[in-house]
Amino acid sequence: MSTGALLRRTTRGCTALRGGRVRRLTPYQVFGLLFWLLMTLAYWRVPPCCEAGVHAAAVARLRAGLTDTAVSPYVLAQGALARLTGLTGWQLLRVSGPLNLLVLLTGLGRLVRVLTPRPWAPVLALAFLSVLWGTRPAWGGGSLALLPLTGSLGYPSAFALGLTLWAWALTGARARDLRRVRYVGPSGLRSLSGYAGLGLLYGTVALVDPVTGVGAAAGAVAFVAGWQRGWRGAVWGRWALLCTVAAAVLVFGTHARVVPSAPYGSYAGPGGWAGLGGWAGQCWLALLGLPALWLRARRAGGSAPRGPVRPVAWRAAWRDPLVLLFALECLALVCARLAGLLGLVLLAPQCALAVELAAERPWCGWRRALGWAAAGGVCLGFLAAQAGAVVPRSVDPVGFAQPPRWPSYDWAARHIGPGEPVVTDAYYAVRLLPGYGIDLADGHDHRPRVRWLLLTRQERLPAEAVVVDWSRRTGEVLARLTRTGDMSPGPLVTRSVTR
Repeated sequence: MSTGALLRRTTRGCTALRGGRVRRLTPYQVFGLLFWLLMTLAYWRVPPCCEAGVHAAAVARLRAGLTDTAVSPYVLAQGALARLTGLTGWQLLRVSGPLNLLVLLTGLGRLVRVLTPRPWAPVLALAFLSVLWGTRPAWGGGSLALLPLTGSLGYPSAFALGLTLWAWALTGARARDLRRVRYVGPSGLRSLSGYAGLGLLYGTVALVDPVTGVGAAAGAVAFVAGWQRGWRGAVWGRWALLCTVAAAVLVFGTHARVVPSAPYGSYAGPGGWAGLGGWAGQCWLALLGLPALWLRARRAGGSAPRGPVRPVAWRAAWRDPLVLLFALECLALVCARLAGLLGLVLLAPQCALAVELAAERPWCGWRRALGWAAAGGVCLGFLAAQAGAVVPRSVDPVGFAQPPRWPSYDWAARHIGPGEPVVTDAYYAVRLLPGYGIDLADGHDHRPRVRWLLLTRQERLPAEAVVVDWSRRTGEVLARLTRTGDMSPGPLVTRSVTR
């Protein structure tokens, strides 16, 4: 027997049948499960608000067989599930939240494992992505921050973000390709079907949420340009196949009306840069990861952390995928004016910081300083902006920033039939009532079918209406019109401000 042959170790006891190997949970699996349970409970305790009514309304329309508007594949799947199970749009939003979170967590773990084999790096990345943001509370989708997650877990943007993390991980694995054993074949490359499936994944992300699709495409370019080596015809052909399949899926979805006409949420707009100061307050702590990006750039350029900087080395510094990812996402954020990309912009420095601090000890001086700064930033970010997501208001000792708690309109929906129009101009009612399958009409709508009014405290009851129910929390009144066939030409609701 040659000296290089491997000998199998003799095993005894209960491990003998398994070859002496006991599968243990990784740190990320333990902390990821705890995070999933905690955020699922936090998501379920916060009542629906903001854009939740829009998403629930889309599912309700599909459940009723109404498909006059373009919807994404995510909403189509929810509508099909609603028709099969009988669940309402609100119930499906509650069910989709934990499932989207599972996709997010598994995608993040896979992506960080592609970046580094250090076992604690995914745990640190999860902590930084969820807490290391800013000292001013933010709200909206497209990120893993604790406070926004309590309201946006059921949105299509959360699912698209999870798919994006998976797509980047698979792209990085194919571009880097550190396997010791390659496929047997003339080119020694991965099969074409994997690249085609990856293109299908990118096309699906673009159909589910167009804003996240822009960020996903920029990230794909970063990982391919940063890690792919040995460019030749077979390699070019595989990446061209990925782009072709992704473009074909997007074109097919556009013609088949399975792409939303506008991105979910108010991501862009002429006034988007007016709140630039607010952005700084919401994300400045994530800039603690910029030194880690700088270190990665120096290593990619061949310079030691304490050595002299060579001018030629900075050209190769852009071969690091996280450095490229940060640069391209910033470019997309600025040029396309898409505020929904802010979470993807900050993902690069947050992940780079996690990779650096997951290194084995003993640490050098600069790494210890970076670790102390990151620990302080995590504590400050959690207490200043994110603690209210997991600390209920009833046990809040200091008054943390809490998620918005909008009123529920179950009390009104149980009287109104699906598809019946309601006249109201109440702020919350206009945004939540469509989620129950209820149509909205303005005060000048003279259709005979208009039978319901939802009045605020400052509005008086018309003579032809009868009170049916009211809300103890908001003071709003639901009234039914008794003479729908004989309406006056004036508006249904007249305003009378009380002092």
